[in-house]
Amino acid sequence: MHPDIRHAPDPDYPGWLTWDLPGEERYNVTLGKLLVRPDGPGRARCRMFPTIAHSNLGDVVHGGAILTFIDMAFFAGGYVAGMSDTHAVTLDVAVQFISPAELGIPLDASVELLRETGRLAFLRGLVEQDGRTVASFSGTLRKLKS
Repeated sequence: MHPDIRHAPDPDYPGWLTWDLPGEERYNVTLGKLLVRPDGPGRARCRMFPTIAHSNLGDVVHGGAILTFIDMAFFAGGYVAGMSDTHAVTLDVAVQFISPAELGIPLDASVELLRETGRLAFLRGLVEQDGRTVASFSGTLRKLKS
């Protein structure tokens, strides 16, 4: 895990861990608060809290915000699911949008680490909100040389 990532128990959400960076300069801050927790062997659950800043003109969560959430869930969820290194880049991501996500209700991404090799990690999961599936996704990360 990158040394700048703050990963600690969240006092407001028992059982959840933070996943954030110091400062306001990086793109990651556009997502807002990101939480993660283990969800069984090889699995993790990430959570974001969509606000008006994440909305489109239809007053639902913008697809780009959901894609950002999925990309960040690959790293936070992958790490908590057992991925050996998060010093990586996203090689590919496939997303199927299934239903709109509402503002003001937490979005969860369940992440499963399917396989990890020396240089690659393969993941898949679902974005869910209030018992509804919002999107399904899969992707590959390429680990960078340290």
